[in-house]
Amino acid sequence: MAVTKTVPPERIREAYNAELRTFGENRVQEFDGKRNALRDLAEAQWHMIGHLQSNKAANAVELFHAIESVDSLRLARKLNAAGQELGKKLPVLIEINIGGEQAKAGLAPDSAELLELFQAAQELPSLELQGLMTVPPYADDPEQSRPYFRKMYELSRKVDAMNLPGIGTKVLSMGMSHDFTVAIEEGSTCVRVGTAIFGERPRAK
Repeated sequence: MAVTKTVPPERIREAYNAELRTFGENRVQEFDGKRNALRDLAEAQWHMIGHLQSNKAANAVELFHAIESVDSLRLARKLNAAGQELGKKLPVLIEINIGGEQAKAGLAPDSAELLELFQAAQELPSLELQGLMTVPPYADDPEQSRPYFRKMYELSRKVDAMNLPGIGTKVLSMGMSHDFTVAIEEGSTCVRVGTAIFGERPRAK
């Protein structure tokens, strides 16, 4: 997945012409401002990968092909309601805060709410729960991320063993530009690469 946060439409078009087809955006409003310039990219798949506020759920369902940052049962229900209204089946990933960082969104891997979300899957017919995603604590040395990636893989296997209706584990999204090799070694099925494709993003002024 090419992460296109702050990347202008013309650069996204270059990536598309280089055969990339899956793109990740962090903000609903930012992508909404780009989409008219990108409508002709017929095979592009647009995924929401940033934190999503529940009051923007309906807009996100309209804009994106998938939501990869479901971090609460409340948000899942909002997305499901919006999907039902639009007649749309929406692939989603559950975001896990594998490092227990207070500044990051996501459900704790052993939280009661995570189990509650799993158990409620059958009540969310407009959502297709395909798996899990995480962003581990940042480290300059990718090897320091390995234990977190391994814990995520183990969690995905535990979820699979629960055999809950409506819950899939085919997607395990983890790994970014600096650590995707280690993530793949530990079982990632999707890596989110921005800087390695588009270069460093401009710093906010």
